[in-house]
Amino acid sequence: MRFWLTTLLVLIIDQLSKLWVVNNFIPGESRVVLNKVLWLTYVQNQGAAFGILQGHSWLFFICAILVIVILVVINSKQHLPATMQLIFGLIMAGAIGNLLDRLRLNYVVDFFDLGWWPVFNVADMAIVCGGILLVLKLLWDEKGEQRVSD
Repeated sequence: MRFWLTTLLVLIIDQLSKLWVVNNFIPGESRVVLNKVLWLTYVQNQGAAFGILQGHSWLFFICAILVIVILVVINSKQHLPATMQLIFGLIMAGAIGNLLDRLRLNYVVDFFDLGWWPVFNVADMAIVCGGILLVLKLLWDEKGEQRVSD
């Protein structure tokens, strides 16, 4: 259940934040949130992370659909611990959020701008945080297994 709740909550936050940016900014417009730290900058990203692979939307559709299908299958066939449900829910929400943008707009709405890093959105943060948490969880579990077997 945490998987679906996490997915739904993060997806709603992602889509509402993108809708707000689209309705209140023109493409390329930037506003300071925290001086020299954070700006909101409306970017229409037709590529992948960091704007790479511009114009290859078909590749992103396939990858997102594969991730979504794999996560749904894993979640439905296995009883996952709460932490894994949360992690997979973050990744799922991010994949769906950016896929919805690509289907609806043919680009992804990005807006968080640190000035020194490519502009990103809530879905991107969910994918990255989910990925980092997954690696940490796998490393933590492996370390625990090593202690038990020693």
